[in-house]
Amino acid sequence: MMRPGHRERHRGERSGWLRAAVLGADDGLVSTSSLMLGVAASSASRAVVLTAGLAGLVAGAASMAAGEFVSVSSQRDVELRDLSVEAAELAADPAAELEELTGIYVRRGLSPQLAREVAVEFSRADPLAAHARDELGQSPAAAARPVQAAGASALSFAVGALLPLLATLATGGSSRIVLLVAVTLVGLALLGAVGATLGGANRMRAAGRVLLGGCVAMAVTAMVGALAGTAIH
Repeated sequence: MMRPGHRERHRGERSGWLRAAVLGADDGLVSTSSLMLGVAASSASRAVVLTAGLAGLVAGAASMAAGEFVSVSSQRDVELRDLSVEAAELAADPAAELEELTGIYVRRGLSPQLAREVAVEFSRADPLAAHARDELGQSPAAAARPVQAAGASALSFAVGALLPLLATLATGGSSRIVLLVAVTLVGLALLGAVGATLGGANRMRAAGRVLLGGCVAMAVTAMVGALAGTAIH
C-alpha cells in the first residue's frame, strides 16, 4: 500500500509520444534550417530561401506523420498478433499456460509455491492480461499508438521548422545567415534540455548531443549549397 503523500515519478508512460515529439521537433529544426542555410549559401534571394523553408516545413511534417504512423502501426500489428496467439494458447491449454506463468515468476525469484499462488490469482482475474504483461512484456501504458505518434511528430516538426522561418523573416541581407544559425543552435540546446527534463535524463548531455548533430548537418548542407551555387552560376 502506498503511503499518503508518496508520489511515483517514473516517466516510462511518456516514452511513446515523447520520442515522437522530440524526434519531430529536432528534425524540423535541423532539416529546415539546414535546407534554408544551404539555399542561402548558394546566393539565393531571401524570397527563395523562405519559399524553400516553407516547402520543407510542409513536406517534412507530412512525411514525419506518415512515416511515424506506418512505423507505429506495424509495431501495433505485432503486439495484437502476439495477443491473439496468446489468447488461442490459453483457450487450447490453460493448464500449460498456467505452468508457463508459474515458471516466469520462479525465474524472477519467487519460491515455486508462491509463484504458483501468484499465477493462479492473476489467471483467475484476467489470464490474458497476466500473460501479456509478464510473458510478452506488453502494458497499456507502453502500447503503440499510431495516431498519437503521427500527430506528435507532425506538430513538433512544424513547431521546430517555424524557428528558422521566423528568424529569416525578421532580418535581411547577410545577417540572415548569422541569425539563422544562432536561432537554430539556441533552439537545439533548448530542445535537448526540455526533452531531457521530460524524460528525467541529464540535460547537459542531451543538449550537447543535439547541438553536435545540428552543427554537422548545417555545416555539410551549407558547404553543398555554396558549391552548388558556384557551379550553377
